[in-house]
Amino acid sequence: MSGQKFDNKIVQWVDERLPIFSVLKESAVDYPTPKNLNYWWNFGSLAGFMLVVMILTGIFLAMNYAANTAIAFGVVEHIMRDVNYGWLLRYLHMNGASFFFICVYIHIFRGLYYGSYKAPRELLWALGLLIYLVMMGTAFMGYVLPWGQMSFWGATVITNLFSAIPVVGDYIVTLLWGGFSVDNPTLNRFYALHYLLPFVIFALVFLHLVALHTTKSNNPLGIDVTGPQDTIPFHPYYTVKDLVGIGVLLLIYLAVVFFAPNFFGEPDNYVPANPLVTPPHIVPEWYFLPFYAILRAIPDKLGGVLAMFGAIVILFFLPWIDSSKVRSAKFRPIFKQIFWIFLAVCLVLGYCGSQPPEGQIVVVGRIATAAYFLFFPLLWVLGKIEKPKPLPQSISAPVLKGASAGHAAQKMEKA
Repeated sequence: MSGQKFDNKIVQWVDERLPIFSVLKESAVDYPTPKNLNYWWNFGSLAGFMLVVMILTGIFLAMNYAANTAIAFGVVEHIMRDVNYGWLLRYLHMNGASFFFICVYIHIFRGLYYGSYKAPRELLWALGLLIYLVMMGTAFMGYVLPWGQMSFWGATVITNLFSAIPVVGDYIVTLLWGGFSVDNPTLNRFYALHYLLPFVIFALVFLHLVALHTTKSNNPLGIDVTGPQDTIPFHPYYTVKDLVGIGVLLLIYLAVVFFAPNFFGEPDNYVPANPLVTPPHIVPEWYFLPFYAILRAIPDKLGGVLAMFGAIVILFFLPWIDSSKVRSAKFRPIFKQIFWIFLAVCLVLGYCGSQPPEGQIVVVGRIATAAYFLFFPLLWVLGKIEKPKPLPQSISAPVLKGASAGHAAQKMEKA
């Protein structure tokens, strides 16, 4: 029997037999949320919104796509020109991937800044990184489907990286290709996986939310909730805040879709795939560029592959690498500076990945790669030597203090 009571008799009847409405009410309406969450906490829900957009547009695009190397490029053009609103679906899907990654990257860096990976949220952090990894695989396979020049050569270069793995590397590449070169079996496999993996992401997001509701939300102060005075119900306070965020996101997202739909794309991908003509500069999508720069920074092929994958794997160990007991960077002055340097390093890596590997770019890429990996041992040392600022006694304390100061200022004005 459900513990919740609903005014609607039909809802109550269903809930007594299948308590879906009770679960929704507990997790999305009455869920106690820290009262001091700022707009940086919007990006988790915005990423979820973009996931739904990607799945829906992907399903409709799949109804008109054919995974055959002889016609794939032409089919995409058919979708753009002949299918009703096909151009809109494709531009929403194509640019949606970029906005999905933007939301996820901001969400990750917010978690890093406010220490959301620390105990007891280690598993929550790990599930978030798993979502990110599956997203990367899904995006890479989706990039191959238009079967343009960059699709073909990007698939060739990236899948060839696995051949650097000793003993089993060549077998992995052959398995991915479905033969001995990137061809029709490769396109078929990537299409099937690209359709499947978003539903895997959806399942991981569900587990991520379960873990979040078990360990409860972090907050900008990085301290635990001390009682009911520190929380407010999720609805209506944060649902309204999320709707504002979705409105702003849609303004920017749709502006790109309608006015600059190819802003994030590569011109070479509007040329049909040709195995006999190599593009002068092969680059992946922008959201892979930092890792591509790390790959190229190591002269050895196997070393580059290990560094590239290691740059992601090391993030899983962040809860144990960071030895500080204080979560939020608001109370860690040295860590705050190191964080912004680390963010700048990631942006530099992204720029280096977008440029041809020659001249000073190679040197800058190697320095940035070294700085990226140096961040993690430095984080451990910093936790031992840094003296953090004193933490407030509760989440409510700074809020009430600010309110008291405001009332005092108003009294002085009146006087």
